[in-house]
Amino acid sequence: MKKKALVVSLFTLFFISCNKNTDAPVPPPTQAMLYFPPVGGSEWQTITPSSLGWNESQLNDLYNYLQQIGTKAFIILKNGKIVSERYFGTFTADSSWYWASAGKTITAMLVGISQQEGLLNVNNKSSQYLGTGWSSLPLAKENLITVRHHLTMTTGLDDAVIPDNDCTLPSCLVYKADAGTRWAYHNAPYTLLDKIVENASGNTYNNYFQQKIRNPIGMNGLWFAGSGFNNIYYSNARSMARFGLLMLNKGKWDQTSIISDSNYFNAQTNTSQNINLSYGYLTWLNGKTSLMLPTLQTVFPGMMTPNAPTDMFAALGKNDQKLYVVPSQKLVVIRMGESAGNNQLAVSGFDNELWGKLKLVIGY
Repeated sequence: MKKKALVVSLFTLFFISCNKNTDAPVPPPTQAMLYFPPVGGSEWQTITPSSLGWNESQLNDLYNYLQQIGTKAFIILKNGKIVSERYFGTFTADSSWYWASAGKTITAMLVGISQQEGLLNVNNKSSQYLGTGWSSLPLAKENLITVRHHLTMTTGLDDAVIPDNDCTLPSCLVYKADAGTRWAYHNAPYTLLDKIVENASGNTYNNYFQQKIRNPIGMNGLWFAGSGFNNIYYSNARSMARFGLLMLNKGKWDQTSIISDSNYFNAQTNTSQNINLSYGYLTWLNGKTSLMLPTLQTVFPGMMTPNAPTDMFAALGKNDQKLYVVPSQKLVVIRMGESAGNNQLAVSGFDNELWGKLKLVIGY
């Protein structure tokens, strides 16, 4: 038996050796695991641009450009680790700044968590959580509007005839088209999601957010109502980067699921309706064949940011508050600051200009 086993072993080794193809392609290295900074404290691992083969000369040029256009904070994460972290002027790592409409993407995730917990259903009509008469629409038209329409900017409410696009009073919420038939970047229906979450959860929006997202991933910051109707989020730059890392990992913080509903997360980060292909659930999408912009009803051909990777999605806010996530590159890029130009809207020419410079740095 021992002799037979030895013959079999020798034959096996001979067969493997004869069939080994030395010219066969070497499989790519395993993708680096994502790093997550501890929830408490200020520790955050770093990695040097040179170790990634990035162009450091172009990176220095990028810093000069960012300083010239009123940037306050800029961070690049690769596989969760900090490659670049710069602050300008008197702004520091502890300074807080507003997210503007970039905070919409937080709200979209919180709605998904509410649905995951059985507190609401995005397919239910909004009046189930707001009560009837929350708008000035005839009841039959109001009943067409669901929570999903708020998430996709397709409520059909008129965003042009009222003096304040942010106004959530019923008198400001007037009929323009049936829900689902028109896309318009309208702040008021978005802001009402805060009240929908509050009424569904029985908690304040700030408290529910802190329990479900902020505290579990180590963010800081608060939502402030301010003097108008809007609810605006303020935090330091690393908190924005933490949320970007959560988005990069599809709603999971290391081994902790913040949102485990993969269908909802996929809906948030993919085309949500057939009117503006570059819009998910309160999240902007690159790589689509057409785009609509805030305040306009024009459908423009081409993608949102041609210089960026096609799989990029983003949380974008007024005056160029930016949170970009690129799954294929395992990148998170954030920018806080003053407006980089004359355009104050969430989507601006700055996006493409910045990514043109990042392309020279990263070489993707």
